[in-house]
Amino acid sequence: MNYNWQAALLFLAAVVAVTVIGKQLVFLNADLRRMRDHNREQDRLKLARAKYPPVVKQSRLVGLVANLVFIAGVLPLCVTLEAEPWWRLALDAVLILMVYDFFYYLTHRFLFHGQGYFRQVHALHHQARSPTHIDAFYVHPLETAVGLLLFMGTVPLLAVLSGPFHVAALIASYLVFVQINTINHTHVELPKFPFRTLSWITAKHHVHHESMHKGNYATITLLYDKLFGTLD
Repeated sequence: MNYNWQAALLFLAAVVAVTVIGKQLVFLNADLRRMRDHNREQDRLKLARAKYPPVVKQSRLVGLVANLVFIAGVLPLCVTLEAEPWWRLALDAVLILMVYDFFYYLTHRFLFHGQGYFRQVHALHHQARSPTHIDAFYVHPLETAVGLLLFMGTVPLLAVLSGPFHVAALIASYLVFVQINTINHTHVELPKFPFRTLSWITAKHHVHHESMHKGNYATITLLYDKLFGTLD
């Protein structure tokens, strides 16, 4: 494998740019701004509790370190700038996300909702019965590390099997991975088109947070919950 630092640098620049510009564009919509303001207010109340800030800080620190290691040490070995057709880029992005989500489903269901130490680790996150934005980061640092490792390990695993991915496919899959894992925890109440799907996605994850005995273990799509009979 070649160490393609140029593609890794492009990946980082594109992720930052799309995230910053995307937020500006998304919140031009009045309904989405209203939901953002509601989440911010609930987050403010939660962060006023002594237990929230240290966990959020540790989780974000683990995320920062993991992302730096991935971008500097792993991604350059799995990425290419050679031109590929648009359909291959889309297919690769979907492949990465679906393989990751399968691994996440198994880990979430049988490790974090199993018995023993990891169930106790995950119980911290489940203290949030009505999640809002900040609860995406109210996660034990060990669980944060495991979740990121599943995605960041999926990329080199598939690259070994199928060859390096175009940087555009990795940018797309990474952005979807980050945004869905965050949006899942937000409070969204927008039952009308075009936001009904967004409300449904968040509602399903909120059902999961009602107790440690609920299903909906996947995070990108609920396909695996549907296949394995754990859809609530």
